[in-house]
Amino acid sequence: MTPADPPIGIDAKPPPPEQGEIRGFLAATPPFDRLPAEVLDAAASTVTIVRMEADSLVLKPRQAVNSLYLVRSGRIQLCGPAGAVWAERVRGQTFGLRALLSDGFAMFHAIALEDSTLYLLPAPVFARLKLEHREIDRFFTPVGGAGRSLSHADDRPSAEYQSNLIALRVRDLMSADPVTIEADRPVREAARLMRECRISCLPVTKAGALAGIITNVDLRDRVVAEGIPADTAVEAVMSREPLTLPAERLAYDALLAMRQRIVRHLPVTDGGRLVGVITNTDTLRRQISNPGYLSGIILRRPTVASLAEVVAQVPQLLVVLVETGVSAHRIGLIVTTVADVTTYRLLQLAEDRLGPPPVPYVWVANGSQARQEQAGISDQDNCIILDDRFHPGEHGRYFEDLARFVCDGLNACGYVYCPGDMMALTPRWRQPLAQWKRYFNAWIDEPEPEARMLASVMFDLRPIRGETRLFDELQREIGDRAQANSMFVAHMAGNALTHIPPLGALRQFVLSRGGDHAHMLDLKLQGTVPIIDIARIHALRAGIRTANTRDRLIEAHKINVVSEGGMHDLIDAFEFLSIVRLKHQSRQIRLGQRPDNFLSPKELSRIERQHLRDAFIIVRTMQTNLASAYQVRR
Repeated sequence: MTPADPPIGIDAKPPPPEQGEIRGFLAATPPFDRLPAEVLDAAASTVTIVRMEADSLVLKPRQAVNSLYLVRSGRIQLCGPAGAVWAERVRGQTFGLRALLSDGFAMFHAIALEDSTLYLLPAPVFARLKLEHREIDRFFTPVGGAGRSLSHADDRPSAEYQSNLIALRVRDLMSADPVTIEADRPVREAARLMRECRISCLPVTKAGALAGIITNVDLRDRVVAEGIPADTAVEAVMSREPLTLPAERLAYDALLAMRQRIVRHLPVTDGGRLVGVITNTDTLRRQISNPGYLSGIILRRPTVASLAEVVAQVPQLLVVLVETGVSAHRIGLIVTTVADVTTYRLLQLAEDRLGPPPVPYVWVANGSQARQEQAGISDQDNCIILDDRFHPGEHGRYFEDLARFVCDGLNACGYVYCPGDMMALTPRWRQPLAQWKRYFNAWIDEPEPEARMLASVMFDLRPIRGETRLFDELQREIGDRAQANSMFVAHMAGNALTHIPPLGALRQFVLSRGGDHAHMLDLKLQGTVPIIDIARIHALRAGIRTANTRDRLIEAHKINVVSEGGMHDLIDAFEFLSIVRLKHQSRQIRLGQRPDNFLSPKELSRIERQHLRDAFIIVRTMQTNLASAYQVRR
């Protein structure tokens, strides 16, 4: 990582003379006040003091950020590239966090509004504190803080997401159990091994200990170019005493070391024993965690099988996103993007095979994909809206074949068939616009239990590919009718109250008693679904067209359907419950298990269990308010 440009107009100097003041300030500033004394002493010793004159520039867009900035005194204004004011930072507040947790570069101007003093905590030190101290991690990765951070510039996602390497360990980047070669073996054997194993380096061992490393560049420059015989011992041409790093060191340290030493291969040790190798391709492998990178690959895949190979990387993508502290809201957007692009590509391939559609259509996602809230497990929910010129006898076979190709392809890619057959593959969900209008009108006019269940799914829609005017016309008409029908909204509110948070009278968790998931909580049906239902009711009542739960709550607050406190509480609870669910699924993926939604409270710390109770109480309170507003008996 290139060093940061020195901020314009600053006077930077080592802090030893003011060590006591720095330590005292940190000790009185959350969350550093929660650190043990010896850790606080060590962290304070790494801080650099910078003093800024009024109107001077601290950071500019695309400037490398290698420290967390803490305001000691003064005021710092954060502005977007176009000059829009995003936020201000004052005594005890920080900035630069987004850069440290994403691509390492600022995306805003930071300007001192008055004479200011800043404390700069180096990125490696901050990363270690975040990894090793729960208080720091919770403060700077607030699983429940998305709602209260709507105006924070540091929480805005970067235009091009990249994995946060400072939050990973070396063991997360390395190739484990590397192929090795003994020092006395001929270089011919080394070259053959590298060719057969398709690797670019070989750690060299002698009496079981690491003695050196030989790379494809060594074979080129030291053997072939110098005319060295192929039976020469490897130790004669290897790089001796190679740079190594322990497996538990930060990935940030590995990248920094490789760049400073200009090496492309780095042996990894554990207790002095060779356990892996990092190469420059490992950093490229992390690009797979970039949804834009994945999308580009998906759109170039020519077959369903080749698509499935790419989508098979999504579970590891989820693990990386969770481990690097990305919010649940952002994870949902990223994971759903992969599903969207996969669906889009399958539709392209279907049209290539079947020819252009005989009448216009639009493919629509339902459920979690429509809400952009997909997680570690997702079946497919989709439908097709056809132009009213559709004629079953003339056009039916084409759209049946198209739906079969896409739904079969999604299943092959891991988006399994919907257990309730709510897919375009089912003729009922592959209909002209006029029939879709009749469906929704019937559900709204006669909200029987099945109608309410179907409406709960079908009011979460989002177009993926095709004539979006068909979707827009349907959404506009059904949205207006639903908003105007207070009886329908009341029935939907009653349906939303069927999923109850699992808390007893004394705030104890109510766990399932039998079956495969005995003594567990269902984080989906008892956790996130009640909030999704509440947000949907507010959207119906207010005529809000977006499907995303967080966006629905924000829009509902803007038009005074939900109070500011209620919006924040629900968004915070939704974020917390979602990230707990995602962390649970991430652990299962790493253990080679199929991810699910069932969690034992024993997996959580005492603090996490308390937060879980708080989230459930928020949901229960908001459900009570909803029942009162619509006079629904519970």
